Amino acid sequence: MANKIRVGVFFGGQAREREISYLGGKTAFEHIDKAIFEPVPIFVDSLGHFIQINPELLYEESIRDFFPSKNLNRGFRVYIESLGELNETQLYKLIYKVGKQIQPTDFSQIMDFAFVIMHGPQAEDGAIQGLLEWYGIPYMGPGLMGSSVGIDKPMQNKLISLVTGQKKKMVTFTREEWQVADRSKMFTDLINNIGFPFVVKAPHQGSSIGVAIVRKRSLEEFTKAVQQCFFEVTFLKRDWEKMTDRQKRHLMEKTSNLDEGIGFPLYVNGKILHHPVELMEELDALLFTLDSVTAISANAEDHVMIEEFVVGQEFSCGVIQHDDGTAIALPPTEIYGEIQTFDFKSKYKSNVTKKRIPVETSLENLHKIHESLLKTFNSLGFSVVTRIDGFLTPDSRVLLHDPNTLPGMSPASLIFKQMAEIGLTVTQSITYFIRQSVRERIRNGKNTVSLRNLLEKIDNLIEERVAANRKKVAIIFGETDEEYKTAQKKLGEYASSTAYEPVPICAARNGQMYKIPVNLMFKADIQDFGQNIGKPKHPFIAEIMRKAEKITAKYAGSFDWQVKKLSEADLAESVQFIFQCDSETLIEL
Repeated sequence: MANKIRVGVFFGGQAREREISYLGGKTAFEHIDKAIFEPVPIFVDSLGHFIQINPELLYEESIRDFFPSKNLNRGFRVYIESLGELNETQLYKLIYKVGKQIQPTDFSQIMDFAFVIMHGPQAEDGAIQGLLEWYGIPYMGPGLMGSSVGIDKPMQNKLISLVTGQKKKMVTFTREEWQVADRSKMFTDLINNIGFPFVVKAPHQGSSIGVAIVRKRSLEEFTKAVQQCFFEVTFLKRDWEKMTDRQKRHLMEKTSNLDEGIGFPLYVNGKILHHPVELMEELDALLFTLDSVTAISANAEDHVMIEEFVVGQEFSCGVIQHDDGTAIALPPTEIYGEIQTFDFKSKYKSNVTKKRIPVETSLENLHKIHESLLKTFNSLGFSVVTRIDGFLTPDSRVLLHDPNTLPGMSPASLIFKQMAEIGLTVTQSITYFIRQSVRERIRNGKNTVSLRNLLEKIDNLIEERVAANRKKVAIIFGETDEEYKTAQKKLGEYASSTAYEPVPICAARNGQMYKIPVNLMFKADIQDFGQNIGKPKHPFIAEIMRKAEKITAKYAGSFDWQVKKLSEADLAESVQFIFQCDSETLIEL
């Protein structure tokens, strides 16, 4: 093949969802098609430095496990902002322990394309997109307008209402209004005007951070929810005095965590504190005389948004594009189970959240969902890929919210499950994201000649890749969760390799072997797999597959969704290698 396309994989960032971005960076680095692309991992730290890091650091559990250096952390797991003001020498030493710092002026020397897999402020608001456009680097996802809309929840609600006609009650109020308000009266007015229960949201975060539902008619619970979305926390003297040093340290750890706490730096009585130790010492001093102390994140929201609580089936759906820019909505995923709200923990850490594709409803309602999704995608400046969440109410209304222009990209993310329904692996989906992003950058009228040359090169490489005669590897797994998860992992590994093509095979308990289509390899577990393997193709998904045929053909060649029984002779004739998931061994035939 011709020279590969160099892809800078940008992950991390300054937002609260940086750890999910870290997982997405690992996914992109591992699953990107190695025959077409050369991945260059670019870690963006929480101070905004761009660092070309050593690839092995992608396999740490958390950003805090490798950056900053642990010997500076005073016994806590912290991000670099907790080290306070650092001089150039200190920064140099920290950065060069993990890689080398890259200036934006040097981007073009190490990459042809930026695969941005960051979330929240500075990433989904047009900031990083504007920087990359300034330096002439094509990037993944929507452009400046779609990105700026994609981070402003009140604006999203207003625009979605205009284009779809949906009616959803919403109000916002500022921190200043909150501080001087009669909170009891405010609570009562909200119940009367919005309804009860209601949802409190931080309006400029990713869809998973700063979300609370007020379910009790309790002023205390209401206050706590608003504080959570303003990224404030109040420490009470009566609680603090009862704590041991170990319990205080645990609370400081919780406060520093970005998924459940407010993070550092923070302010207490106008004084900035960078480290958990500083906060603990400050609380020891202040709560000796004061009854309570409130800490406020340095990156606190300036206002919060209150929305009506919607009763209905919750769903999430990706929208992508054909080559000519025509939007196509993927099969919507229904989120159900015993969850209070589909927030950070229920998305990424919960075992009770369940998902099914498509939403369990009538064909008419499924078409309604797609109609609203496409109107929103086409009217709000989105392109390439956007995940949009919503509800289908019992009276068949569709209410959309929280468009996500850079959806989460762990291997188990909803966008990949939905792409699998049209026949694309994670690797092929990433290739689509890159190629379609270059196509969309051309439409902006900047650097069009060089971008067309890049697009032509990518198209040639894709064509060669699809036509390549790779060695087929049968990934044989039994009906256990452990073997199924091993098979999922090996599918991703072989799909991105230059030499091998994976062929998933289920060795069933009845002694038969079955060739498994790619969409069934993206189920949550072996039980979910088993429940879906015998089902006929849902007519709505079949319709989407027909609409997506050109996309599937371009990136995958073909998609056979049928489960097929194989004899040992059939298997021996069709593959050159066998990977046994029970023993994790590769055998050449």
